[in-house]
Amino acid sequence: MGSSDRLFNRQRSLHEILGGGQVADLILWRRKNLTVGILLVTLAVWVVFERSGYTLLSLVSNVLLLLIVILFLWAKSAAILNRPAPPLPQLHLSEEMANEVKTFIRTRVNDLLSVSQDIALGKDSRLFLKVAAYLWIISIIGGLTDFLTLAYTSKFLSIM
Repeated sequence: MGSSDRLFNRQRSLHEILGGGQVADLILWRRKNLTVGILLVTLAVWVVFERSGYTLLSLVSNVLLLLIVILFLWAKSAAILNRPAPPLPQLHLSEEMANEVKTFIRTRVNDLLSVSQDIALGKDSRLFLKVAAYLWIISIIGGLTDFLTLAYTSKFLSIM
């Protein structure tokens, strides 16, 4: 590789910095057809959401409703026609997994409440200023865009 393939005269190329895999190929437009396809599908999904007035929650709700209706009708018709019921996996949450989730959520909420109490009682002025600044920035950004666009943007930035 020549020096033109390096970012800011670094030892590693930009492709290596981005992970060197398929994601790096997509970001750097090395697989142009796939990159254009992903951008077009993303644009189409955004247009459908914007024009239809659907939100992510309403779409998920409608898809789940459709799934439940199909499974219900399949099970009822299978019973009438003496056919097997729809194949569904056995869904259950183990006691151990529930306890782990409960403990994780409880510790996180307790940490948040402890920090909130410190801020409210004036024990950490620096943290108060940081939290106030972040909330103010979030308020400004939230006023400029809708939640769906913000979610797409943050998801895209977290991938990079």
